[in-house]
Amino acid sequence: MRHNFYCYMEVDETETGLDAIRQRISVRSYADKQVEPEVRKLLEDLCSIQKNAGPFGSAVRFRLLDLEPLSISETRRMGTYGVIKGARLYILGAVSGGKGAMEDLGYCLEKIILGATALGLGTCWLGGTFKRGSFAARMELAGDELLPAITPVGYPAVEKSVTERMMRFGAGSNRRKSWPELFFKSDGITALTESECGLFSDAYEAVRIGPSASNKQPWRLILDQQGATHLYLKENKIYNRMMGKVRLQLVDMGIALCHFEVVARELKLPGSWNTGVEGPRIPGLQHIACWK
Repeated sequence: MRHNFYCYMEVDETETGLDAIRQRISVRSYADKQVEPEVRKLLEDLCSIQKNAGPFGSAVRFRLLDLEPLSISETRRMGTYGVIKGARLYILGAVSGGKGAMEDLGYCLEKIILGATALGLGTCWLGGTFKRGSFAARMELAGDELLPAITPVGYPAVEKSVTERMMRFGAGSNRRKSWPELFFKSDGITALTESECGLFSDAYEAVRIGPSASNKQPWRLILDQQGATHLYLKENKIYNRMMGKVRLQLVDMGIALCHFEVVARELKLPGSWNTGVEGPRIPGLQHIACWK
């Protein structure tokens, strides 16, 4: 074991951020096996507010919730509409409203999820398929805080439930858009090839294979003529705004920010996310941030 994951997570030296990104899948069925105390301590450490900060600087906090001490009736109220089976631990993520809040929540929670993946644990992003009020009460939201997303965490079951198999098939979880559909040159039209991305090609690929709400993959990356990478949102307005202040496709942008940065840092590539600059104006796309 050594200090090797996001500068605060102890994992086996063979595990890296890119490995975790490639290995992570949505797990909806969990084994009847307790998470060991030492592993749980690492999860709690990942959830510590002192170690979570997103590119936009929002106040993000997390809680590891154990359903084991709850009564049967209380557990039933903490529902996921049959989507999740057997999970006893959940990570809840809250953020104060404001510009960049959803992105910061997605960025920070995905870091925790990748840390859990490196520990051999399963997770599953839940944005709309959980009883938000019940979990929010356990989170004890304050002021303008929102609870955009949660994830179960635990050991995957050997057999997937029928519900899980149907959801994976319906969402196309094993399918991702191709490079020409997601990555472009500065005109926003000409497709970008892996070779043109140079040393950053793995960072681009990490964005491509990331999880997103309903697998819509709303991210677009554009490489400008100065060599800077710009992240854009291709918004489905009806889908993205159906939950009011909780904007799941902005959470997806945070996941993209996380994946790109994790791989760039791992490969010791230069740059950082800048949220205060403009990108090339591309019709139908909303600029989120620039890596330069």
